[in-house]
Amino acid sequence: MKSLSKSILDYLIDLKQNNNREWFTENKSRFEKEQKEIKSFFNGVKNELNKIDNIEKLQIFRIYRDVRFSKDKTPYKTHFSAGYVRQKPFLRGGYYLHIENNASFVGGGFWEPNKDDLLRIRKELAIDASELRDIVESADFKKYFGILEGEELKTAPRDFDKNHPNIDLIRKKQYLVTRRFTNKEVLSPNFEEEVVATFKAMRPFFNYMSDVLSTDLNGISLY
Repeated sequence: MKSLSKSILDYLIDLKQNNNREWFTENKSRFEKEQKEIKSFFNGVKNELNKIDNIEKLQIFRIYRDVRFSKDKTPYKTHFSAGYVRQKPFLRGGYYLHIENNASFVGGGFWEPNKDDLLRIRKELAIDASELRDIVESADFKKYFGILEGEELKTAPRDFDKNHPNIDLIRKKQYLVTRRFTNKEVLSPNFEEEVVATFKAMRPFFNYMSDVLSTDLNGISLY
């Protein structure tokens, strides 16, 4: 199991305080050193995750911000992050790992489901949400994530009853889970193990959503 060096967080702290191209260029060798270590860590997580899942792609996000449509013109992100894409079409849901001073977390789920997938999920929940409720109310889910998160509509989506008993789940636009980590936890020798264990705890939720999104309302496979 790999562990992370304190120098990674130190670099991100300094970058946040000096978020400009001049400082970044002057400290390019330092960035390259920390980037090499974090990439190695992200790949190590992928290797461990592939022992319990099928990962189609590791996406390591660039540190450069897209400022074209943002009021915040600082050029660099102050975190390192990566996404782990599961093998489609049968395996749905994505894993996300975010390393930032005092703001590190592991996340997963359905950030921007397309309109067809979102409608399919909502229709399933309108018929029966008991399986999903059992998952999010389980002791293991609460231990790692607490609650099911995500943005939601203020009222019912079109063609759904606002008084439906499952409207709290139906009106969601995102279905997400998150576990946050302190700096001490991030730098601990077993951090990689904890990350993978957290991803593993998402599996019942992912398995449910995968079953829903790979079948029609009669439970017949779409593929």
